[in-house]
Amino acid sequence: MKSISTYSAAFREQALRKVMSRGNRTIQSVADELNINIFTLKNWIKRIVPKDGKQPPGKEKRPQDWTSVEQLIALHESYGLTGEALNVWCRERGLFTHHLDSWRASFCGSDKEGLSGAREWRSLKDENQQLKRELVRKEKALAEAAALLVLQKKFQALWGDEDK
Repeated sequence: MKSISTYSAAFREQALRKVMSRGNRTIQSVADELNINIFTLKNWIKRIVPKDGKQPPGKEKRPQDWTSVEQLIALHESYGLTGEALNVWCRERGLFTHHLDSWRASFCGSDKEGLSGAREWRSLKDENQQLKRELVRKEKALAEAAALLVLQKKFQALWGDEDK
């Protein structure tokens, strides 16, 4: 078999991706498929897998799993990139440009939204107070109309008989 220096970096990366995404297949079957020694493949795995074994490097994070700090760093790193350079940067990190656009909108829009939200909240509060005052006024008018109606009926009951 070949030594490590005879394999290209692209081949090693492809082999490691196959191992990390092998499913229920064994490392031996992947090594046989690639026609390399299993121990060579295991040495490559040892070099890239962190000691704590948290996340294999071939497995990228989903965009929704990025923290807000990571999103901000990504926006900073990608600032000024356009066209193909931006697409390459995104592909290296498992993102699309629309992820960056939505993150930028959420960061930049939060200040404007906060200000307009406070204004909107204040206007809704004022409108609510005005509606409450109007409701109290209408309730008083309704109570007065009901009292007048009751008095009118009583008056007619008392004095209505004399008119006839």
